[in-house]
Amino acid sequence: MALATLLAIWTGAHLATTKVYAGDRPATGQSPPVSRILFGSCAKQDKPIPIFDTILAQSPDLFVFLGDNIYADTTDIALMKTKYARLAAHPSFARLVNFCPIMATWDDHDYGANDAGADYPQRGASEKLFLDFWQAPADSPRRQRPGIYTSQRFGPPGKCLQVIVLDTRFFRGPLRRGKRRVGGPYYPETNPQVTMLGKSQWRWLEQQLRQPAEIRIIASSIQCVAEAAGQETWCNLPNERKRLFALLRATRVNGVVFISGDRHWAELSVSDNAASYPIYDLTSSSFNQRHQRGTPTANRYRALPMTFHQENFGAIQVDWDQPDPLITLRIHDMQATVQLEQSVPLSKLQVR
Repeated sequence: MALATLLAIWTGAHLATTKVYAGDRPATGQSPPVSRILFGSCAKQDKPIPIFDTILAQSPDLFVFLGDNIYADTTDIALMKTKYARLAAHPSFARLVNFCPIMATWDDHDYGANDAGADYPQRGASEKLFLDFWQAPADSPRRQRPGIYTSQRFGPPGKCLQVIVLDTRFFRGPLRRGKRRVGGPYYPETNPQVTMLGKSQWRWLEQQLRQPAEIRIIASSIQCVAEAAGQETWCNLPNERKRLFALLRATRVNGVVFISGDRHWAELSVSDNAASYPIYDLTSSSFNQRHQRGTPTANRYRALPMTFHQENFGAIQVDWDQPDPLITLRIHDMQATVQLEQSVPLSKLQVR
């Protein structure tokens, strides 16, 4: 397909039909309960992405893109735009984003460079392109501040779901490198000046956690609970990870579950001592790239012995009608078959 045609799809048909990005909708508290939240990460825009149709067949109430939504890997913003256009050109992508509310964050490759943080030279231009592609309105708070973090609450009081989407790229300081391990070259950095979220996003996150909600899904492009084994993870900045969990304790929030992407495999991690209840992190990756090595990195926080290394997407199903609402965490394959599953009563995710 010609470049001009791809750009026309984005600037014309795609933006004309895509639903407004869910993170910019005002919270009215009058919407019905959201029960089926699907999510995933890592889509090579130049390859077929048939899993989007599998996802659509599951009738999600909400879908969250967790990053590496394209593989841009460039400082050429015009080239980055053509790669977004190639994603928009997939009919399955168009069908999905027009079916349900969409929330999205970025990871390194759609941000602009492998493992990049605040040192990426085109981060401002990349941010504008991201917000344009995901159709953030002109009056969106995200167009007035650095970073693409956002939050939204769905459902009535008593059955309120909050989705907090973090930006782990725009503000992130330098990582410490060492001898390469199976997962990569990174080691924990204990310098307290190196940040993951930046001052403004940390203040904003505390404000969001103080809003009322029964269940809170926190979306992080990189894994939060899994241990550092060379790869990018919150454990590479242990002070920031401790700060995050301390904030959960200080705000006394209930019902927190993390979702993450990045790894090109799926797994479920859990920390029993991060807060006053178990903190789960369900990792889903990737949409259309099988993990070539097939061997997961070490992770002492792995909640299930199995990991899954083929195309997949994640799902959080909430049964609000139970006296004790049941939260079921799943990983589905290309055929929507469940490969990983863990159910947790909401009562088990309450501050003690």
